[in-house]
Amino acid sequence: MTTPYDAKPADGEWFIPEESRQQLTEHFEKLPNTVEIHVFTAKDDDTPFNEYTHKFVGDLGKLSEKVTARFLDMNSDEAKTAGIDLSPTILIAPDRYNIRFRGAPMGEEGRSFVTSIVLAGMGQSGLSPQSRQVLQELDEKRDVLVFVNPSCPYCPGQVVNAVKCAIELPDRVSAHCVETGENQELSMQFNVGSVPHTVINETHEILGYVPEERFVVELLTMQDATQLAEELAQEQGIHPGSGQDATVAVDLVVIGAGPAGLTAGIYAERAGLRTIVLEKAVVGGQVTLTPVVENYPGFTTVPGKQLMDIMSEHAREYVTIMEGEEVSEIKIGKNIEVFTNRGAYVADGLILATGASYRSLGAPGEQQYFGKGVNYCATCDGYLFKNKKVAIVGGGNTALTDALHLKNLGVDVTVIHRRDEFRAQKHLKDSVEQEGIHVLWNTVVEEIKGDDRHVSGLSLRNVKDDSVMDLPVDGLFVAIGQDVNTELAQMIGLTLNDKGFVRVDADMRTNIPRIYAAGDIVGGVQQIVTAIGEGSVAAMSAFEDMSHPYWKK
Repeated sequence: MTTPYDAKPADGEWFIPEESRQQLTEHFEKLPNTVEIHVFTAKDDDTPFNEYTHKFVGDLGKLSEKVTARFLDMNSDEAKTAGIDLSPTILIAPDRYNIRFRGAPMGEEGRSFVTSIVLAGMGQSGLSPQSRQVLQELDEKRDVLVFVNPSCPYCPGQVVNAVKCAIELPDRVSAHCVETGENQELSMQFNVGSVPHTVINETHEILGYVPEERFVVELLTMQDATQLAEELAQEQGIHPGSGQDATVAVDLVVIGAGPAGLTAGIYAERAGLRTIVLEKAVVGGQVTLTPVVENYPGFTTVPGKQLMDIMSEHAREYVTIMEGEEVSEIKIGKNIEVFTNRGAYVADGLILATGASYRSLGAPGEQQYFGKGVNYCATCDGYLFKNKKVAIVGGGNTALTDALHLKNLGVDVTVIHRRDEFRAQKHLKDSVEQEGIHVLWNTVVEEIKGDDRHVSGLSLRNVKDDSVMDLPVDGLFVAIGQDVNTELAQMIGLTLNDKGFVRVDADMRTNIPRIYAAGDIVGGVQQIVTAIGEGSVAAMSAFEDMSHPYWKK
């Protein structure tokens, strides 16, 4: 039923670009089941969110007979039955599942929205065998809210986790994607200070994106499952390499899907090596979270997420990339065995491109208020602080880039730097000055303060004269550098240099034959272009060594 206020494009007019339409049509035509989408909007509400939703879903409904769209008034009987209280709200296959999107599926959430349609059309959750077995223990209802915003690259993965569970157990699990900007009252109710923020049955919270297996265990137990997922799997007799998960044989395993790992995958496959890339989070690494990249050849300026989407699309033409697959153990013998949360791989060579992680301040209150005002990703969470006051700690490129990004979003920003001069590139320093962003020089954060729910201020100390002051803020972004992810490297005995990076030679070879490293974990300039170069060199060294093992000479 299409209502008179329907804002869908007329025949011959399209909202979705042609290339995307072709890809979506191919996906939809393969669906064994028809998916009906219900869009609920207020009749007289002509906000951009409603207009976008009508045009976007209207296009989807015209691409294939396998996807149909109904546009309904919020005052309709259907809306009352479904408990619709927000315009727009979208239901996916409501005859079979309880999957809804509260707010327009704009930006990154367009990905999880389309994925939800495809999964509903397949009628299969796509959960791993391990996750499906764990989920069968669930005998109670679970209502899952995943709070997101359009610029968060991690949010779609968490939404898809919830949607998969809702499709696997439609009578017990509901999945709601909640856009924070359009659901401010609900976001405040659950004290959402970073995204993705997941709330299960209004009591259990998960901060950030977590692997599917951990998500399923927390859905079942309503407890933090940092280690519980693996323990539960072992209790049930499910363990990588146990026979229930097949061991995959390849020539080369690449761990990490940032610029170095993706490039290594491309070069290795093109050299004829059967290669798989394993990524515990999302493809793209730290670059994905960079608002603007201005020093990558070929692009004057490009959002980090867009750049990594281009690289990812290119890499997927050659190599298999497994997202959400975290490596837990590596064994080196005649072959190299790599064990993950989902299975096991046996290979002749291994490239570590595990990158780096955010460095924490170590100040009192930092852990307590993480996700409640303390954040490390301005791209993900800056949207939540529009018209609010925040501080950014740091003086390098990342800190100043984040400050400019937040300023552009309408956030009142203060930069806190422990020195009297920034380390960042000149054009970033100039931009911060031109934008009139306030800077507190020679200052460190002594304590992060707040109430039980959220950050309210910072206790600061001037390192020159030891004077102290309080700074009222709604949030704090930490951008003081990164810690290199060398846990796996140390596990297998790779040599580190005096700065804590993996030691490699000019060919990216480590001290252990058949093991290579590239990207941020080897130190150096630590730029996108150098990571790409190192990834290609590591792949070609692996190819050369497999053909002519130098260690056997």
